Amino acid sequence: MSVEPYREITFDKDGDGPPGQASELVALARRGVGDLVVFAHGWNNSPSGATRLCSDFFEPFPGLLAPGVEAGYAGVVWPSMMFTDEPVPDYRALVTVLPEKEPVIGRLTELLAAAPPEEEAFAEFGALLRELTDVGVEGVGLEGVAVPEAVPEFLVADPVEVCALFTEALESAGTVPAEGFGGGLRKYWKGAKEVLRQATYYVMKKRAGRVGEQGLGPLLGEVARAAPGLRVHLVGHSMGARLVAYALRGLPAGVRPVVSLTLLQGSFSHYAFAARLPHDPGRSGSLRDLQHRVRGPVVACYSRHDTALGVMYPLASRLANDSESLTGTVSGLIGADDPRWGAIGHDGVRAVPEGVRRGLADVLREGVPGSGCVSVDVADVVRSHSDICRTELARLVVSAARTGR
Repeated sequence: MSVEPYREITFDKDGDGPPGQASELVALARRGVGDLVVFAHGWNNSPSGATRLCSDFFEPFPGLLAPGVEAGYAGVVWPSMMFTDEPVPDYRALVTVLPEKEPVIGRLTELLAAAPPEEEAFAEFGALLRELTDVGVEGVGLEGVAVPEAVPEFLVADPVEVCALFTEALESAGTVPAEGFGGGLRKYWKGAKEVLRQATYYVMKKRAGRVGEQGLGPLLGEVARAAPGLRVHLVGHSMGARLVAYALRGLPAGVRPVVSLTLLQGSFSHYAFAARLPHDPGRSGSLRDLQHRVRGPVVACYSRHDTALGVMYPLASRLANDSESLTGTVSGLIGADDPRWGAIGHDGVRAVPEGVRRGLADVLREGVPGSGCVSVDVADVVRSHSDICRTELARLVVSAARTGR
């Protein structure tokens, strides 16, 4: 680990962790640590990979802190998988996080490898995805909006049409070449790999929120009661941004230990903090007004280069709750004229009137505003979804925490 003191906070898929984790953090405070930076990774296929990411991300911090600041560090390790610009997670990675689904994953892997051109194979693929995600047992709600849970449309619609749409999206984004896989239906297996990734995304989406709300939030509340002077700075990447944001929902009443919240390429709705949705004023975001549980700023870093959030996220979000026909083009589904499906890591916080927008150079020169929602365009340094181990982003976190030189 690149920094000390460092502690690991671990949770299972339900947000339960081993006993004594709160006591370890309280002990840091009693040893003189005044500021605790807590980082939650996104999708990873092993705890060791998560620890390496924490080490890489934290490495610049000691050189950025002001004299006299006593900082501690913690990494939140939770059972997750990758949602980055890399190819679909392999068989071993999926089994690691969904061991109870090993037979289903094995057959999905066989279909993706063989890419059979028959409609029956796509029908089997769709049925296996529903089994993988327990559709019919427990639905998944619209990302970022507090509504009753519903079954994602792309998991129950015609699998050929869905795979065709994802194939077109991948080709338009330049993620996969237009040629390859042959002609006919076989070419749509390119999109099928992304459909599998998006299906597992919905499993992980619910898991990240649950771990944050039922695991990290209550843990931080316990620490705050025992060490009320400890200032907590939450940082999350991708799905980990969702985790730390949902921890605000899990904080017990009467405690406010979180001084700053920084979301790095957050994989959840840009309307999450909205009191009213622009397209439906009678509804609100799932984290409505929870930015007020943070004593300082809520910083959302976003980049136009993040194709995972700029292309695949809105397409999957659109298809998850669209009851209309899927017939059409990708441009008709994910255009700039329909912002309902956008991610906070692609264009920042939306529909929060008091929020402000800044460029990265501006906040590094002038500092992060002291409160409220602050959307920061980090496209100058973040060139892809996972491009977060940057000194500039560490400086941003330190500025938000008011602990820098």
